[in-house]
Amino acid sequence: MTATINRRTFVSAAAAAALAAGAMPAFAQDKIRLRLSAVQSETDQRSVAMLEKFAPMVSDFADFQPHWNGTLFQQGTELEAIASGDLEMSITSAQELATFFPEFSIFTAGYVHQSAEHQVKVFNDPLMDPFKQKVEDELGVKLLSVMYLGRRQVNLRMPKAERTVMTPADLAGVNLRMPGSDAWQFLGRALGANPTPMAFTEVYTALQTGAVDGQDNPLPTVVDAKFYEVTKQIILTSHLVDLNYIALSKAAWDAMSAEQQAKVQEAADAAADFGRQNQLAKEGELVSFFEGQGLDVYEPDVAAFRDQVQKAYIESDFAKDWPAGVLEQINALGG
Repeated sequence: MTATINRRTFVSAAAAAALAAGAMPAFAQDKIRLRLSAVQSETDQRSVAMLEKFAPMVSDFADFQPHWNGTLFQQGTELEAIASGDLEMSITSAQELATFFPEFSIFTAGYVHQSAEHQVKVFNDPLMDPFKQKVEDELGVKLLSVMYLGRRQVNLRMPKAERTVMTPADLAGVNLRMPGSDAWQFLGRALGANPTPMAFTEVYTALQTGAVDGQDNPLPTVVDAKFYEVTKQIILTSHLVDLNYIALSKAAWDAMSAEQQAKVQEAADAAADFGRQNQLAKEGELVSFFEGQGLDVYEPDVAAFRDQVQKAYIESDFAKDWPAGVLEQINALGG
């Protein structure tokens, strides 16, 4: 907790200093410069959505400059870069936000979001307003829209004949790559695995060499990153209906006119919806593709995973940071 507080305090101070100094977005030929730093590749559905929807819709007044594969800022440092005035945009996760604001861990918990549609309902519901406001006030970051990343599945390098996974107990001793934040690491343990922190850009080689036994990601990401080349099975745990947020510097937002703000918001929503529909369609086509590549794809005892994961969260320190009644509100929105 001390590390989280220190990081949050540092970034809050940086955001306050940037705003006090009158931080403004850089301009290029009278256009607002919007640099986006993201960890995914250019062919990822999130990237395609930003390029095909967001960029054209703001092109009249903004110079959108995307940087993929973590080439501008390393994974996990983008929010600090926005807070310090060194970056305008990122595609961030609830897991990353939870390192600053522990209450965001509710959106990282396994089996909480029920579907892509449920994610949108939650993000647009008044229950999200205090979360969004806190990120703006203390981090200088505005959350524009929610992107559907997909249902995360477990992907292992050993074949099913060597290790069949039906319950969390079957993942015991498996070194499962997970991002390095506390929220991700907790989810890995709740699934029954030994979570191993590692940057996304290192995962392919780690699977190839056996430095890790597996990784978890939505099926389209497994294709995009070509993890199917170095793995042998996919277990359809669907343990997290994962999401990202399109994040914008509050200083950049405040420097825009009301008309420009409306266009940026419309563009972000359009990109999020475009990416969502593409991701859902792509997920539906991929099981046969993986089987054609020689991978075993099967569904475990999902109820056993759900029971263990939810029990782990409810009994954890994470749940202590969740605002009273919010989990019930989220569940109600999902029916």
